[in-house]
Amino acid sequence: MVLEVAILNVKPDQGDNFERAFREASAIVSTAGGYVSHELGRCLEQPDKYVLLVRWQSVEAHTMGFRQSRAYEEWKRLLHHFYDPFPTVEHYLQCAGGDPSAAT
Repeated sequence: MVLEVAILNVKPDQGDNFERAFREASAIVSTAGGYVSHELGRCLEQPDKYVLLVRWQSVEAHTMGFRQSRAYEEWKRLLHHFYDPFPTVEHYLQCAGGDPSAAT
């Protein structure tokens, strides 16, 4: 399993609009092949900052599956105009903590 991590800096005073659009976008990503789960968190210290965590079966499920799909075009239409600057997305493998069997 792979964890996609994105720090999302949303334009000032757009948090509520972003969260509404994200609820709609959640339905899109959750139908992607290789999708496992996702969560969005809002920063307490910087309310225009969010963290997006998406679990995928593989990095290819995200980069080659979802990102090259028509569904991603709709995801972009709904969300990308909220970001400033555009986020960096990274992928992680679990190496400690949680369920020990998940690290294999």
